[in-house]
Amino acid sequence: MKRGPLSVVGASVLWGTAGTAGLLITAADSVAVAAARLVIGGLVLALLAGTGLSRLLTPRLLLAAGAVAAYQLCFFAAVGRTGVAIGTVVAIGSGPVFAGLLSWLFDGRRPTRRWAAATAAAIVGCAALVAGGGADAGGELLSGILLALLGGLLYAYYAVTASSAISGGASSNAVMGVLFGGAAVIMLPVLLWTGAGWLAEPRALLAALYLGIGTTTLSYFLYGRGLRTTPVATAATLALAEPAVAALLGFAVLGERLAPVSLAGLALLGVSLVAVTLPERAKSLV
Repeated sequence: MKRGPLSVVGASVLWGTAGTAGLLITAADSVAVAAARLVIGGLVLALLAGTGLSRLLTPRLLLAAGAVAAYQLCFFAAVGRTGVAIGTVVAIGSGPVFAGLLSWLFDGRRPTRRWAAATAAAIVGCAALVAGGGADAGGELLSGILLALLGGLLYAYYAVTASSAISGGASSNAVMGVLFGGAAVIMLPVLLWTGAGWLAEPRALLAALYLGIGTTTLSYFLYGRGLRTTPVATAATLALAEPAVAALLGFAVLGERLAPVSLAGLALLGVSLVAVTLPERAKSLV
């Protein structure tokens, strides 16, 4: 496997640890934790970008920074209405599809047959993996699904925008600094509004620092490096490794049990992710 896909998979592995780390924080709700994660991680990414940040403050990248922040809010609003299983599958599963379409629309990169087949199989595997966990699917289903789809579209938009800027010669560190530094500024009032007093608890602070620096700063540093050589549609599909890592951690660390359908989904997801990284002919869908 080339370095680009490996970097994307490394980012996905870090994203997959977020849920387990978040369980260490019991004194704040999920929105406050997500806001803290984005504020900490975004500010560090902006600092790492250094002086190259100001040259990339374009309207499109600033709009993508807004998409980063809006994605967090849409995702948590979606799972609150649909339950974790459906909200996660729709939001994460629709991301690669939207990324492929937006990449085709904005950059003229037509998805290949292999990408389409592997992505479809990966989404099915992801659905089986998450649904096998027996998560509650109650709530306001239709509005939740629409919010999850909007979240998938927002993720795809900022991923495609970042990929376009990096392909155009911009530093991946600077691009991620603009996107997540801008999102941190947007999410800071959300953190203050929901309350930040829980950060005074040592365990919660350490968990928040890991979520910010490990699952945001380091992960998007790797993701940006991966986008230098990996088509964004492929990168979005590889990001589906995230729920697989989360499930494995739940099994190994938290003692959660994986149902047979989850194991089958995990296997299908793994095969699909390997397939999408293999070299293929430059032949596109007609």
